[in-house]
Amino acid sequence: MPNATEPDLRGQRIVIVGSSCAGKSSLAAELSALLAIPRIELDELYWGPDWNPKSGTEFRRLLAAATEGEAWVADGNYGTVRPLLWPRATMIIWLNLPFPLVLWRAFRRTLARSLSGQRLWHGNRESLRRAFLSRDSILLWVIKTFDRRRREFTALREGNAFSQLQWLELRRPAQVEQLLRAIEQSAYRPINSSARNPAS
Repeated sequence: MPNATEPDLRGQRIVIVGSSCAGKSSLAAELSALLAIPRIELDELYWGPDWNPKSGTEFRRLLAAATEGEAWVADGNYGTVRPLLWPRATMIIWLNLPFPLVLWRAFRRTLARSLSGQRLWHGNRESLRRAFLSRDSILLWVIKTFDRRRREFTALREGNAFSQLQWLELRRPAQVEQLLRAIEQSAYRPINSSARNPAS
């Protein structure tokens, strides 16, 4: 696996993938700030009010507009738009963290959001009922999809469908911190990006 301080992130179009609750959104937000590039949050583009997904056509339109820039960082999996997103990207950062850690993060995050009433995309909120007593439970989703995601991204990395992509696999939180520290310590200089802001 490459050392987390090796890749040059300047001018990259980065997609962060991994299991739900692996920390994709947090890492994307930090990279966006440190590298001065726009962040594209796929969840925001996908969900409408009251947890109603937007149409596939609208989702693709918003994503196409958001990825027109020269440099950006996107977080999310969404295999339905992978044929649109990944050919435009130059790097994949795969948060391949251990299952117990991811499940704990899912529980902690969901509980905190539910109790605080935190507003997410377009006014949506998580609830204890949705989190623990629903078929849409994020905890159940993590349990059901974790191994499948790991197999999926392993196959994508080893395949030839997106051969232009660089891959950076991070298996431990310490490696994520190492990457961020390298940027903070000016291992990489922030770019003056002409990228457009993500569509909203």
